[in-house]
Amino acid sequence: METFNNQSVIESIVNSDAKQQGDYTQTAELASELLFEHLAVSQVSIWSFSQDQTLQYQVAQFGNQPSTGLCRPVHISALNKYCHELKISRIIAANSCLSDPRLDELVESYFKPNSIASSLDIAIRINGHLEGVLCIEREHYLTDWCDKEIQLASQVADQLALTIATREAYSKEEQLSLFKSSAEQADHITMLVNLHSETVEYVNAAHNKITGVAKEKIINKPISALDFFKQHPKAASRAMANLLRGESTRGEAKLQRYDGADYWLKYHASPFVTDRGNHYVLMTGEDCTEQHNHQQELETLAWKCNLTGLCNRTRFNRVLEKTKEGQLFSIDLIGFKRFNDTYGHRQGDALLVELARRLTHFNWFGQNAEIARVGSDEFAVLLHHPFEDLETELLVNRLYQTLIAPVLIGREQIHPKPSIAVVNVASVAELVAPMTCADIALQQAKTKVGRPIQFFTRQLLNTFKENAQIERDLQTAIKGRQLELYYQPLKDLQSNTFIGAEALIRWHHPKRGVLYPGSFIDIAEQTGQINAIGSWVLEAACRQLNLWQHQQSGLVMHVNVSARQFFSGNLFEQVWQLLTRYRLKPNTLILEITETELMEDIKSATNLCHELADLGVGLAIDDFGTGYSSMRYLKQFPISKLKIDRSFISDLTVSRESQEIVSAIIAMASALNISLTAEGVETREQEDFLASHRCHHAQGYLYSPAIRQADFENFIQNK
Repeated sequence: METFNNQSVIESIVNSDAKQQGDYTQTAELASELLFEHLAVSQVSIWSFSQDQTLQYQVAQFGNQPSTGLCRPVHISALNKYCHELKISRIIAANSCLSDPRLDELVESYFKPNSIASSLDIAIRINGHLEGVLCIEREHYLTDWCDKEIQLASQVADQLALTIATREAYSKEEQLSLFKSSAEQADHITMLVNLHSETVEYVNAAHNKITGVAKEKIINKPISALDFFKQHPKAASRAMANLLRGESTRGEAKLQRYDGADYWLKYHASPFVTDRGNHYVLMTGEDCTEQHNHQQELETLAWKCNLTGLCNRTRFNRVLEKTKEGQLFSIDLIGFKRFNDTYGHRQGDALLVELARRLTHFNWFGQNAEIARVGSDEFAVLLHHPFEDLETELLVNRLYQTLIAPVLIGREQIHPKPSIAVVNVASVAELVAPMTCADIALQQAKTKVGRPIQFFTRQLLNTFKENAQIERDLQTAIKGRQLELYYQPLKDLQSNTFIGAEALIRWHHPKRGVLYPGSFIDIAEQTGQINAIGSWVLEAACRQLNLWQHQQSGLVMHVNVSARQFFSGNLFEQVWQLLTRYRLKPNTLILEITETELMEDIKSATNLCHELADLGVGLAIDDFGTGYSSMRYLKQFPISKLKIDRSFISDLTVSRESQEIVSAIIAMASALNISLTAEGVETREQEDFLASHRCHHAQGYLYSPAIRQADFENFIQNK
């Protein structure tokens, strides 16, 4: 009779609508209720494990709720021993929960608080994978779990596992149906190819629309019947070779339909292996005829700059490639991005148009000059007729005077700031591309004080090559631990104590010895390596500050941040991680950025400064007084410190002008409640002046140059 009742429980579950439809929750609820009614137990519960095997959650429960309200642990990591036993043995029949070693992890947290005496736990598994567990409990000991009870619970667990399998099968069928439906509605070709037989097993309706060939003529046919294989056999052979190696392939091909019309097909093919080990290729293709033709039209027509009417870079380079002699002029506007940000792009465009007009009508160029806009704010002029050196120098000076003449844009009178590079094409023909030479000379021109005009020379090329070597060496330096931080002490002028340091990078070059930042930072900026260097500096400085704060908690660390690093988009995340990792005290890490760099993007800089300040990071404007920040912008930033540039300190005791400037900066900082640091202090007279005017901090050779970590620690201890 009991066997019959057991069978009826299983049949009730098997024949239920929930079981047959793969509804796991309803099946679990039915199973828990039937087991509770059939067995003399206090509670039946069914638990499912998350896909990543980290959590378990209750799916169904019937019977007495736990007396304390405490449920089994949710985190599977707390049940490693218990889960391992379920995987190995599947069944844990514990006649005494409190003494069964297999349930140690559940005793204190669940069994003992809820007065549960015995439990029967059955793993719910599919192909050996643990999907959940069926739990049957008794609050009072009646008798040992018998074979028939264990057998019934095991059969119910099997039915629950089958329900999960049914649910997954339905889910896969639905996904396949959705895939087919979406593929049939798609505008692009979708094709499945059996890689073993090299036959097409599926293709959607878009194939007919694009190629003109009905899918019925393609399905179950060899892929050699496709237009691509017929019309481009070599390309098709290469594509197949890639696919057979397990590599994806993509490209564009010009094909011809049966009606003679040409079309362009962009294709992509990816190999994959099914669960049963069959090798297939998913191929997609889209008609890109319109885009391709449009692109061809653009390439044919786009010889001129739409804004200025001059020829563009592509056209200019083609002419330059055929030129063996003459003069090449490259003209670039200094600070054009800032001009655009300040006045707007419409005014920026008006300025570019006016410069293009001046170049076009500059009578020294003559009729045969090739004039082009080759960049956002960069122009180039090619004179085919070579000039003598003196004549060229006179020409470029006249050109400079023409370009710097004021421009009236709207109601504003603008003073353009051009930089000019000059290259003798014949002299560099065997060395480097003329435009490369122009770029090298233009970079040098921008660094000049006075007229930014630079003639290309062999020396410039040698310097460029040296810089290129430094660029290559920098890659090794970053990875090879050739970089080191030195620390320059920072003195509080009021308390006459040393309160921290500025971290300054040094490069121990294997051939050149110790290199200072001036010899490589600009190169790192230009090549984009500054982000990697800046990240290393920030990490090393925070690590060292953490060590110092264990010994002397009040120390602060100043770290220079480049504009590229500041606006990289990940500085906040990096600083947050470092503050968390090294547990730095608030306002002891101070980031320094120059005022010129800060003004490059006012909106982004403002947001980032406030975010960093909220983290407890101090912000200092370096080289203050040499840039162009205004009081209006300065008040926007949560600046905690200004650093007076050393150029005002060097002649502080002999120049009344420098004294007035420094005094004004100190007064302004005091009004804004901003701390001040003077850089480059070298004499007691300078220190006395700064201290008497209530400048807060100072650093310089009067106290110490930047020194290595061990020397800095000795310095601090002896002061």
